[in-house]
Amino acid sequence: MGTFKIEGGHRLQGEITPQGAKNEALQILCAVLLTAEAVTISNIPDIIDVNKLIALLENLGVKIQKKGEGSYTFKADEVNLDYLQSEAFKRDGRGLRGSIMLVGPLLARFGKGYIPKPGGDKIGRRRLDTHFEGFIKLGAAFRYNREEYFYGVEAKKLKGAYMLLDEASVTGTANIVMAAVLAEGTTTIYNAACEPYLQQLCNMLNRMGARISGVGSNLLTIEGVEKLGGTDHRMLPDMIEIGSWIGLAAMTRSELTIKNVSWENLGLIPSVFGKLGITLERKGDDIYIPAHTEGYEIQNYIDGSILTIADAPWPGLTPDLLSIILVVSTQARGEVLIHQKMFESRLFFVDKLLDMGAKIILCDPHRATVIGHDFKSSLKGTTMTSPDIRAGVSLLIAALSAKGESTIHNIEQIDRGYEAIDTRLQAIGARITRV
Repeated sequence: MGTFKIEGGHRLQGEITPQGAKNEALQILCAVLLTAEAVTISNIPDIIDVNKLIALLENLGVKIQKKGEGSYTFKADEVNLDYLQSEAFKRDGRGLRGSIMLVGPLLARFGKGYIPKPGGDKIGRRRLDTHFEGFIKLGAAFRYNREEYFYGVEAKKLKGAYMLLDEASVTGTANIVMAAVLAEGTTTIYNAACEPYLQQLCNMLNRMGARISGVGSNLLTIEGVEKLGGTDHRMLPDMIEIGSWIGLAAMTRSELTIKNVSWENLGLIPSVFGKLGITLERKGDDIYIPAHTEGYEIQNYIDGSILTIADAPWPGLTPDLLSIILVVSTQARGEVLIHQKMFESRLFFVDKLLDMGAKIILCDPHRATVIGHDFKSSLKGTTMTSPDIRAGVSLLIAALSAKGESTIHNIEQIDRGYEAIDTRLQAIGARITRV
């Protein structure tokens, strides 16, 4: 188990470039299974979860050629379907939440898709019903082995259908879209997710020959086609990492420039940090954050009541940023209520922040009230263990702002979502060592 040693309390300065988007990568990489032709993808982040998925594709028989840093060509012209029934697949697929999105493309092209119950972050229930209900509506037969926690769907030919999703699941929508593009007839998906990464997937599939309309809305119409071809695709920068660096700059009162952020795909992120009193300046496609030497003040609502920041499906705020926003609030001037609606275990990391001296009231598993220190009292360094990707980075940001030395164990959780985070932070002046 790896460890970070952090000497906090130092200001940072310089430029940092966000990696390719993790959540987009997990969708886009699965989509290469929809065609026998070559698909070239660039700006792929070099992180544990993505590398696990690439290894799964290779074990499935996908030919993979590295073209350069973060750039690969995939060719799925000789897929080994026997691997799906192997003990190796049951073991390897279980360790990655994103492996669920292999099912849609496999079902669409080969008539069957299997997956062990996926792992990932321990942040509460993350049910798979939306995925499989969508496949069933397209005509697939579903089976589940309770002893081995092994799911399967099979169909001789998928047929288009109308469906109203029970939740606007991003991965569920992506999976159903990838199944529907090769189905016979028209599929209509209402209450579809419409995140930028889902839009990226749909646009890529359309370049491959799919017929998807309504991209960017919650109503998708998919005219099934016989087959798809190859394409080139470049992934967006990771909006969660961009939010992480905004929070880091504010907490450490540092002057930072975040490069090439794709402003038009950030949604509410800049305005939410603005409500915490953080100054962001747009310079071309970069975000410039000046040193907040006088701190930052949380806005109240116009009637004077306390600000609530909550997650919601796009174009609402992504739940992946609430942990970072909570940490940033601990040194703000004022109070804020953080409402994590989607996952009931994601706020449980606040006990580590309490040990560091933060003022937080955990109201229930979904809500926490933060009373900011306004930098009049520093957080104190301590020893912590990273419970999941986003909480791990939030604790890392807290440690970089804290007085004294901190130790963070189980940093493999952070490495699952952030590429070479220690060396990139060292380049802007952070005192962080990987042990």
